[in-house]
Amino acid sequence: MSEQTGPEQRIVVGVDGSPASVDALRWAVGQARTRGAVVEALIAWQHPVATGWTVPIESYEDLPGIARKTLDDSVSEATGSDAPVEIRTRVQEGGAAECLLDAARGAELLVVGSRGHGGFTAALLGSVGQHCVHHAPCPVVVVRHPED
Repeated sequence: MSEQTGPEQRIVVGVDGSPASVDALRWAVGQARTRGAVVEALIAWQHPVATGWTVPIESYEDLPGIARKTLDDSVSEATGSDAPVEIRTRVQEGGAAECLLDAARGAELLVVGSRGHGGFTAALLGSVGQHCVHHAPCPVVVVRHPED
């Protein structure tokens, strides 16, 4: 007789390469280890938009490739060469907050860094984290980087 297991536990973590997001990923991995959960590390990208300017998409660099490298580098930085849990990585086109909220459906936790690469460095909580805290379908953990 085989043992029935419940649904898979997932911890979704937003990554953008910032020190706070790497700390959030590191925290999520530790939490997943204690819970027996899988970590889903997600980075979102989108083409820049400027009102009044039209720039052909081909003129931009390989944004999905840059996002993939940022995510892979962040996972390596957070876990070293041997992650203690399964980490699934996802590069997704769209706004960061919306992508994270969609991914968080059915997750145990959503983990974000306190601030990403945004321009308001004095803010205690960035706009993506703030949006996630207010609208997530699951509990949200905000990890603060010591230098923030």
